[in-house]
Amino acid sequence: MIAASIELFRGSRTSRTSARCVAAGVASVCRMRQGLKKWLPSCAAISIGFAMSMPAAAHKASDAYLLLDAQAQAASLRVDIALRDLDAALDIDSDGDAKLTWAEVRAALPAIESYAVQRIDVAGCASRAVSRALEQRADGAYAALTLALDCTLPAEPQVRYRVLREVDPTHRGLLRIQRPGEAPTLRVLDPTLDAPAPAGASAAPQVGAAAAVPRAQAPDERAATGFLGEGVHHIVTGYDHVLFLLCLLLPAVMRRTRDGWQPVARLGDALWPVAGIVTAFTIAHSVTLTLAALKLISLPSSFIEPAIAATIALAALDNIRPIFAGHRGIVTFGFGLIHGFGFAGVLAELDLPAGHFAWALFQFNLGIELGQMAIVAVATAMLFGLRGQRGYPALAIRGGSVFAIVVGVLWLVERIADVSLLPL
Repeated sequence: MIAASIELFRGSRTSRTSARCVAAGVASVCRMRQGLKKWLPSCAAISIGFAMSMPAAAHKASDAYLLLDAQAQAASLRVDIALRDLDAALDIDSDGDAKLTWAEVRAALPAIESYAVQRIDVAGCASRAVSRALEQRADGAYAALTLALDCTLPAEPQVRYRVLREVDPTHRGLLRIQRPGEAPTLRVLDPTLDAPAPAGASAAPQVGAAAAVPRAQAPDERAATGFLGEGVHHIVTGYDHVLFLLCLLLPAVMRRTRDGWQPVARLGDALWPVAGIVTAFTIAHSVTLTLAALKLISLPSSFIEPAIAATIALAALDNIRPIFAGHRGIVTFGFGLIHGFGFAGVLAELDLPAGHFAWALFQFNLGIELGQMAIVAVATAMLFGLRGQRGYPALAIRGGSVFAIVVGVLWLVERIADVSLLPL
């Protein structure tokens, strides 16, 4: 626990919705220029680049950690929410310098407590805050709030969770239910699946008041999607991981010859290189994901996040000027080892028993692979359809790679210097 001081943390308050609007705007410009075929590859590359680079200042998916300790007479709920996420909802950074100080966080603690109590409740339980503190985790500082629950929890407690619902639709709450003498139960809470309150009902429960949530509206039955869905969620919102994959895929539908880039004749000619790239990346990140989640190997996020940004820039640079001397598969495997650490945080933080951990790890990794396969399939099909355009080598491969290099380098600087450079 951090009792009296906190390091400076960069606040990220950019709306994902705004970024999507920018991407949609770029895509609409592309559609208006469909008559100019030479621009199609460039439009595709730019649209993909904008979509995959939002939000530029973050790479870890937004997660909160909840522990429901279901003691017979003294149940409690602990909630850990990242300060960077709370800043997006509550504007903790009062001076607007994109950094959170201890003074700003301390002043915001009452608002943080009120926000959490109003948006997290357990059906049939009165709640009151009994402690609040700060917790340092691998990816930054979290506000840790403990609520005492005045009730006897049923066998299947219903938790209503609405944190960051209006701010970040990708946010998830990872709930662990612990009962004496029993193995923990895990649930993934999606705020967007929570049904609205009945007509005439209060929008949020008051502190100390019973939070009566009708069973038909309890989100757990619908939101407990398990770690398979959480794995998919982490890859599709891991924009730096996706951008790295796209860098590897851009030249897959072409082949280098003495006369320059030439389009492959058949889809199968593109799929084999893609299969090799994806296999190397999958094996590598699965290895380090497992080792890191088991806490057998631990590297600080201050090293991993800049390293992931560097892999994007290097992979894109290799598309323009080969620097890996034909060893792209080996290099992809090495880079995949780095990316695996970026996936591991969510499982490492849950501290599960061995059996439950193994099952959660299997589901999580499978979800990552399913999400990755979907991204690769869509991207490969689109790029294969564009490969015959005269401008593809110059605009898609070189232009798209230059864009990725710029984004990767800016991410690298942001993550090393803890500054905000990109508007998204």
